[in-house]
Amino acid sequence: MADMTDLLRRLESGGIEVPSHIKKAMLKLDVADFTDYDVEPFFADRPIPFLETDEGGVKTISAPHMIATLLHHLELAEGLEVVVLGAKGGYIAALIAMIVGEHGRVRLLDPSHLAIEHVQSRLTHWPTVESRVLEAVEIAPVAFPGDLNRVLITGQVRELPEWLSSRIVDGGFALAPLGNTAGQHLTKVERQGDEMFPTDLGPVSFGPVDVKDTETGPMNPNELADLLELTMETCEELDMVDDDEANALRDLIVELRQLPADLPPPGEGGIPMSEHPMIQLMWEASPSFLRLWPMLQLMLHPNLAQPGAVDWSDDDEDDGSNFDEYIR
Repeated sequence: MADMTDLLRRLESGGIEVPSHIKKAMLKLDVADFTDYDVEPFFADRPIPFLETDEGGVKTISAPHMIATLLHHLELAEGLEVVVLGAKGGYIAALIAMIVGEHGRVRLLDPSHLAIEHVQSRLTHWPTVESRVLEAVEIAPVAFPGDLNRVLITGQVRELPEWLSSRIVDGGFALAPLGNTAGQHLTKVERQGDEMFPTDLGPVSFGPVDVKDTETGPMNPNELADLLELTMETCEELDMVDDDEANALRDLIVELRQLPADLPPPGEGGIPMSEHPMIQLMWEASPSFLRLWPMLQLMLHPNLAQPGAVDWSDDDEDDGSNFDEYIR
C-alpha cells in the first residue's frame, strides 16, 4: 500500500486532516476492491468511477481528500450506527465499518438498483454493513430503524429529507452537501433538543445521489435555474452585471423554478421547441441580459445545445444575436 501511504502523506502536507483511525482504515482497505475501473487517478487525489449506465450516467468514488474530510467530520467512534445515503461503490461504507468496529453498524441506502447490486457484490464479507434500495431520496424506507445518530449523504441534495432529519436524535447529526446542482456547501446539521443547527464546513461540488440524475439528456428547468444562478454569482463577483440585468436574471430563475416538476424537457412530450415554457421564458427575458449572453453560453453549452446547434467554438466573437438559434 505504498501508493496510499504516499497519498496520505501528501494530503496531510496539503492541509487535509487525516486522524489516525481514518489513516489506519484507508491503509488497510484496497479501493480496487470496489471498482473495476482504473484506480491510478485515485492516488492522484481524483474521483474514480465505479458505475456507468447504458444511458450515460456515471457514479464515482470520491477523491481521497474528500473521503478523509467526510470521515473526519462524521466524528466516528467504535459502536456507532451510521446511515450512508449514496453508494460510492461501497468504499466509504467499508471504511466506516472498519472504524466503528464489530459492535457498530452501517446502513447503506441508494435509489439505484444497479448501485446496490454493485455494493452487495463488493461487501459480501462485511456482516456489519446492510445495503438496500431506496425508493427515492425524499421517501422514507420501509421498516427502517427510527432513531438516527450519524447520517452521511454522499450526493447533492437541496435540503435534508424530512423523514431523515426528523429521526436524528438529540446530539446526533447529518453531514451533507447541501445546495443546487451547480455547487453546494458541506454542512453539518445537528439536533439540539427540538432545533436543528447547521454548520457550514465549506464549498464542495458533488453529483446527485441517484445515478439516473447524472444521465445525459436535455436540461430541466431546475438545472437551468441552477446554472443561471451560478453564472449570475460569477458575473457579480467580476462586476460584470448591472442592477437591471441582475434583477432580470433573478426573476427568470424564480420563474424557472415555478415551472411544473413533471414538465417534459425541451424537444420532448410533443411540445414544439419554440412553445416550450422553459424556452419561452428564456426568450422573453433575453433582451434584459443580452450583453451577458457570451458568458451564459459558456456556462450552458452543451447542456442546451442540440446536435445541430451552432458550434460557438468556430466564432471569433458573438454579440448574442444568435440567441434564438442557439436555444432551439
